[in-house]
Amino acid sequence: MADRSLVQLRTAITAFFALDGFIFAGWVVRIPAIKDRTGASEGVLGLALLGVSAGAVATMMITGRLCRRFGSHATTVALAVLFSLSVALPPLTGSALALGLVLLVFGAGFGGLNVAMNSAAVDLIAALRRPVMPSFHAAFSLGGMAGAALGGLIAGRLSPTTHLSLLAACGLLLAAVAGRALIRLPVPVPVPAPLEEGTVGAAPDGRTPGGGSRSAARRLVAVFGLIALCTAYGEGAMADWAALHLDQDLDASPGVAAAGYSVFALMMAVGRLSGTALLERLGQTRTLVAGGTTAAAGMLLGALAPTVWLALLGFAVTGLGLANLFPVAIARAGALTGPSGVAAASTFGYGGMLLGPPAIGFLADGLSLPTALTTVALLAAVAAAVAYGARRAGQPADEPT
Repeated sequence: MADRSLVQLRTAITAFFALDGFIFAGWVVRIPAIKDRTGASEGVLGLALLGVSAGAVATMMITGRLCRRFGSHATTVALAVLFSLSVALPPLTGSALALGLVLLVFGAGFGGLNVAMNSAAVDLIAALRRPVMPSFHAAFSLGGMAGAALGGLIAGRLSPTTHLSLLAACGLLLAAVAGRALIRLPVPVPVPAPLEEGTVGAAPDGRTPGGGSRSAARRLVAVFGLIALCTAYGEGAMADWAALHLDQDLDASPGVAAAGYSVFALMMAVGRLSGTALLERLGQTRTLVAGGTTAAAGMLLGALAPTVWLALLGFAVTGLGLANLFPVAIARAGALTGPSGVAAASTFGYGGMLLGPPAIGFLADGLSLPTALTTVALLAAVAAAVAYGARRAGQPADEPT
């Protein structure tokens, strides 16, 4: 495949990652208004919001099969259309039950699109022979930041129905433009090459386990799924609890408390933008181990710091550390077993994002919120240890490229 075609393909896939983050963030900022419209209590709304998670988890494994049958490019475009259309549905509901049902559709589009576009990215990475997965996830992060910022600006000017309908139209337009390029371009042919030393999960002779043992490949996919789960646990916990920790435990002003997650998300985007260079310099195992260790140290500071500004510094370091763990885990799972590996690792990861917020809440009730937040540091350290252990199981030490 010509270099120009690969560049076009990379641009198209990047657009879908940005679309995913932009639309999802736009929906999130309108949840309070939709809660008021349905008249749901906090508890009932929480049950309705589980529709997003249930729809996503139920669809992820199915999407792996769809990618194998119809191709990851066509599947990505179809699910982007579904995801874009479904974001307009929540403000049309008048009850929590109806909201939960339409969120099943929204979650199906979100979860399926994540598997399909990551599968397309894995194919491209194999052809480029460069670890560019973090750049795609940076596009998701930046799209999410843009969607949240725009949603915050227009929340007081436009109704949820108008806002999310416009968001759906933007999504459909972007899906049409990027989708035309994605469908027109063929799936790139991987360039055969032995994995470099330092690639987590590589066999000593340079073959992936998937090349010699299907069961070994599946076990390694589970390993990368565990790394994704540990990472997503931290992301979910930070999204739901960072602001409350700053407000409740450190007496931060509302504006400063709201900046807690923003600082974390911004540093995740920065870390992902530099992720390819980091992977090329350090290799995958060192990147995973360094990232998990950094995130663990940062979250210990963020959770236990005696001042607001030290806590914000800790959140920033945590975001920088976690930034590349999820992209690398998904890329390696996809390289091992294709779309099914992406689907399995993504399902693990999404499970971690679901587990994080309620686990933090339960522990905070029994202990304290700062103590509960240290579990983010614990799981980041687990991710680093798992990555190091996988290297030791079948591969000598890293050699920077």
